[in-house]
Amino acid sequence: MADKRRILITNALPYANAALHLGHILEYTQTDIWARFQRLRGHEVHYMSADDAHGTAIMLKAEERGISPEAHIAEMKAIHEADFRDFLISVDHYHSTHSEENRQLCELIYQRLVAAGHIEQREIVQPYDPVRGLFLADRYIVGTCPRCNAPGQYGDNCEACGATYSPMELIEPRSVLSGARPEPRRSLHYFFRLPDFADFLKGWVRAGHVPEEIANKLEEWFAAGLESWDISRDAPYFGFEIPGAPGKYFYVWLDAPIGYMAAFQAYCERTGLSFDDFWGRDSTAEVHHFIGKDIVNFHALFWPAMLEGAGFRTPTAIHVHGFLTVDGKKMSKSRGTFINARTWLEHLDPEPLRYYFASKLGPGIEDIDLNLEDFVQKVNSDLVGKVVNIASRCARFVERAGGVMAERLAEPALWERFAAAGEAIAEHYEQLRYQRAIREIMALADAANEYIAARAPWQLAKEPGREREVVEICSLGLNLFRTLMVYLKPVLPATAARAEAFLADTLTWESAQRPLLGHRIRKFEPLLSRVDRKQVEKLLEASREAAQPAPERRQGGGERPATVTLETFAQLDLRVARVLAARAVEGADRLLELELELGGGERRRVFAGLRPAYQPEALVGRLVVVVANLAPRKMRFGVSEGMVLAAGEGAQLFLVSPDPGAEPGMPVR
Repeated sequence: MADKRRILITNALPYANAALHLGHILEYTQTDIWARFQRLRGHEVHYMSADDAHGTAIMLKAEERGISPEAHIAEMKAIHEADFRDFLISVDHYHSTHSEENRQLCELIYQRLVAAGHIEQREIVQPYDPVRGLFLADRYIVGTCPRCNAPGQYGDNCEACGATYSPMELIEPRSVLSGARPEPRRSLHYFFRLPDFADFLKGWVRAGHVPEEIANKLEEWFAAGLESWDISRDAPYFGFEIPGAPGKYFYVWLDAPIGYMAAFQAYCERTGLSFDDFWGRDSTAEVHHFIGKDIVNFHALFWPAMLEGAGFRTPTAIHVHGFLTVDGKKMSKSRGTFINARTWLEHLDPEPLRYYFASKLGPGIEDIDLNLEDFVQKVNSDLVGKVVNIASRCARFVERAGGVMAERLAEPALWERFAAAGEAIAEHYEQLRYQRAIREIMALADAANEYIAARAPWQLAKEPGREREVVEICSLGLNLFRTLMVYLKPVLPATAARAEAFLADTLTWESAQRPLLGHRIRKFEPLLSRVDRKQVEKLLEASREAAQPAPERRQGGGERPATVTLETFAQLDLRVARVLAARAVEGADRLLELELELGGGERRRVFAGLRPAYQPEALVGRLVVVVANLAPRKMRFGVSEGMVLAAGEGAQLFLVSPDPGAEPGMPVR
């Protein structure tokens, strides 16, 4: 083995606005396998990750929930950490971009870039929502396409004709937050002078730091000419304020990659490692980023340029993977194939999926398909039918002989074949050729099963005087199984741990080079269960039920939910209620706390997002329609015991009210 390496590994940071789905798990599995492999080879590995916790979307989501952004991202971080832990992702430290370490590093890098002349200022014109009082990103503006007149198109491109345009070119543009027509307003912004680093970047991307196909793609950016990058956003915005620029905040994509450094800084403070040993200009350590192909420009252009300009080292390598499809198509909520990580864990073990992903993953950016029929067949055939089968067939015969393995190898040449395969398999792991590693491991598993089938120890055991031969055959089988588990340990860490308990041995990469002879094993227990197709069907059904309604574009923007059956709609208990009291909720811009009378003396407390459109005193005495059988929802301000129906958004919000004469408690038909 080569000299011991010092390796820092990171993933793309999941956004702290939603649960993790299997697309996240694909990337983290690829990364975790590589990290575990490097540890198994004896290298020093530090695996960092964090939640990407800033931006307008975080601010709006927290406002929608009636809690602070800090409370919202803390909840999401706990959820993400639990999902990664249960998927056996061995992150050494999981942090947040909303941290003091990240604030300090952002300010340091920015100030160094300013001092070196790489930051400029200029005014830009942006669409502004006069009702919500904020500048609007393209995705928050809808209108009619100026090219083909398709309605309900977002503010950057038309999904109907493919045209691109600026948001203000839309016909009848409106804010999806308030319904108001955006106004063009001028604002001073801060820009990172990316063209200053054009020559550096051209050399950097061709020096082996990114895959060749990515380097070829980046040539399009160089051919078009690099432009300065807007790194600022205007208040209100959840993030870090730019030093010396009140009301201006660092754009989330500036502080997100710096979050890699911040996570490591926090880890160094906990462990005593040297930050500069890994991020200093003269560092001899390795830094590896694993990302999806949709964020290459941020990681392979903006990020190394920022680091170079601020006097830090640049990444050793950026490893890029493709997207995840399910059954050959983009993940779909309506089909149940948009699968959240937690939903998977509630129905299936994580390791079969880790194995299936490994059997598909290579170093390229091709999309990876999770074919569920193939998944069931491959996992049951490979892991249960081949690998675990070796141990289950051989263990009982060794146990009958006292649980001690033979002192010699029955077929030394077969053992040597398994041991000799280690370096080729290691190189496949090193180069992210997981699918080739899995193929070679399964070819070895086939050879082991063929040997055991040919020697048929279950038949020999019936013949008097051949007990020693049976133990030697089965001891070799267990040694071959042990070698396979060494090679599979980065992919199947929990199964490997159970195998270690059974074998009474710790599996290291060197284990594949020395057999267990005269070694006492423990009683064999099942190591892995077969995947039942019914489990997969229940998973898909649960995903369909848990998914939000699939959005459908309609005129005027917004979303139309998928159709529901009459039986589903009939389950709603819609009732007339009278507002007895209404008050603003301190700390929540949109919420009003309503006390409702539902008839028969029944009273409910409901938190409703009516504040942009209604003064509390104007609601007292009004009749409203409430969903009375909605499960109570615990909020920071208390428990909401229903939902008041309204139409529209923001200031254009209108209560659904019954005609005069209706009484509280009346059902709404």
